[in-house]
Amino acid sequence: MMSIIRDFYGKTSKEENVDIFTLSNNNNMSVKIINFGGIIVSLIVADKNGKIDDLVLGYEGLEGYIENPPFFGAIIGRHANRIEDSTIEVNGKIYKLTSSEGKNHLHGGINGFHKVLWNAEIVMYGQGEYLELSYISKDGEEGYPGNLKVKVRYKLNDDNALEINYFAVSDKDTVVNLTNHSYFNLSGHSSGNILNHKLKIDADKFTAINEESIPTGEIKNVIGTPLDFTKEKVIGSEIFSDYEQIINGHGYDHNYILNVSGKSPEKAAEVFDEDSGRVMEVYTTKPGIQFYSGNYLNVLEHGKDGSKYFRNSGLCLETQYFPNLLKHNHLSSSILKAEAHYNYTTIYKFSIRENGNDVLIQDAYF
Repeated sequence: MMSIIRDFYGKTSKEENVDIFTLSNNNNMSVKIINFGGIIVSLIVADKNGKIDDLVLGYEGLEGYIENPPFFGAIIGRHANRIEDSTIEVNGKIYKLTSSEGKNHLHGGINGFHKVLWNAEIVMYGQGEYLELSYISKDGEEGYPGNLKVKVRYKLNDDNALEINYFAVSDKDTVVNLTNHSYFNLSGHSSGNILNHKLKIDADKFTAINEESIPTGEIKNVIGTPLDFTKEKVIGSEIFSDYEQIINGHGYDHNYILNVSGKSPEKAAEVFDEDSGRVMEVYTTKPGIQFYSGNYLNVLEHGKDGSKYFRNSGLCLETQYFPNLLKHNHLSSSILKAEAHYNYTTIYKFSIRENGNDVLIQDAYF
């Protein structure tokens, strides 16, 4: 039976209690989540030799997550990624959003969903439990129109899959584009960089970016470029190339157009770490995925367990709509009509690779 334990974690500057929830399955995999920002603060998985490691970057305590400039592990909203000039247009009306990265809007603004206290409930289902976080984003918050009711559910399954379900409904037409911003290192959060990890992304095209990492509206083919991960490839093999898109992103920081139907969770990406044998598969119903190689992790001194994080210490695979596409209407839009239901799923599934085969990490490894 999959179970959840609730404990006290700390207090915000407003003296609000923050709790931590430990999700565990029958394979001794565990995930810890706090209801401040919906942040995944740890994810424990065994390697091919039975050694357990925490695979997500983060801080030692709540104080770090309250600041959290890299957005470690957080729910991102209302709108993930960058919006040019911090403006959106809904039904012909221009809305000015909070500028949080120069003149542009990044990850929901200064006080986006990553910096709010969510209501938390442990919900029974079948033979297990899931964690449900809920929040009401009021009309005008960070400049967005509409009162938006949001729910995010975390479920840890016995196949070592962390399932995240996103739900939202608004009383006005608005924009919604939610994701999770965990940084993964399959060798362990304090093990060094991820440049030797191998990555595959089921996408033939990506949205090109300019020098500010803002999508220009141009759609480019990955074939023949360093952004080609249609076949498994070592991340570090071309990350320092002189390709314009690599230079603009200071590495990989690009949104891929996935070959998925969106009807049910389909495999979008896979990461493999040969040293540990760990595999992480990403399944989603979203049309895009942002691959970010941790390019701006420039000597973060106060990581978990006294760790220091450097550039490329972790990678993000953020499932989402395409960023800045409100300015370019030729791809899926993040517009959510009033009273319509936003409902998307992303799954991070973990296994080990033995003799070329991916197998479930069983509790026999402990």
